[in-house]
Amino acid sequence: MTKKNSSAIQRRLIPTYIFLVIVSFISVFPLYWMIAAATNRSVDIARGKITFGVYAIENFQKLASQNDLWGALGNSFFYSIVQTVIALFVCSLAGFGFELYHDKAKDKVFSILLLAMMIPQVATMIPLFKMISTAKLLNTVWAFILPSISTPFLIMMFRQNSRNFPVDILEAARLDGLSEIKIFFRMYLPVMKSTYAAAGVITFMNAWNAYLWPKVVMADTRAQTMPMLIAKIAGGYTTDYGVLMMGVLFCSLPTMIVFFILQKQFAEGITGAVK
Repeated sequence: MTKKNSSAIQRRLIPTYIFLVIVSFISVFPLYWMIAAATNRSVDIARGKITFGVYAIENFQKLASQNDLWGALGNSFFYSIVQTVIALFVCSLAGFGFELYHDKAKDKVFSILLLAMMIPQVATMIPLFKMISTAKLLNTVWAFILPSISTPFLIMMFRQNSRNFPVDILEAARLDGLSEIKIFFRMYLPVMKSTYAAAGVITFMNAWNAYLWPKVVMADTRAQTMPMLIAKIAGGYTTDYGVLMMGVLFCSLPTMIVFFILQKQFAEGITGAVK
């Protein structure tokens, strides 16, 4: 390729580069504004200031002193981690069984599970609340996690990715005398680690950002999560936007860290990669 042709191609790509730069800026700007707003006073934010300020420490001190920040963070971490671990185990075990031991009856059950994905959460909230209340589980971790430890989406995700699981390994393990449970733990889990990473990111983010269901079953303020704390700050008679944005920043950091750490495995798991 001559230099003339190369220059012509680069000139044709200029509009594409400009478009990508604009789209990237639009995507990143809300994150930048959130961080910048957390360092400014409420009055500066109301005036539309988008540059960094010097009030980050003051906003943090107000957030920690006026609210149970560490309690809400601890609750969110505890609820999210417990839900993620249990949901990964239950849904992966179901996906493992649906795909590797499937028959016509299991396929019908799986079809019913897929239909359940079309039911909105608000339609099941009242019966779920009555069940949790009757079991006397309100304001407990079980009230938070029980409706979400087995979701049709995660089961479908594990089942679809299990189709790439080497059947020869399964048959060889059976010939060596391994039980089905040992096959699941020793063979299936290591091979499906990318799928576990992707499902873990999705489950953790959903659990961390959950607001409506925890608001219904967590009436005790000592059981509140970070989204509930932020809603409480925003719902006051007067809102300190600097403190509010500092709370939003604290609420956003864990999910961003989890995603950035597992982004490679997340991409592999979403595409159905098996290692």
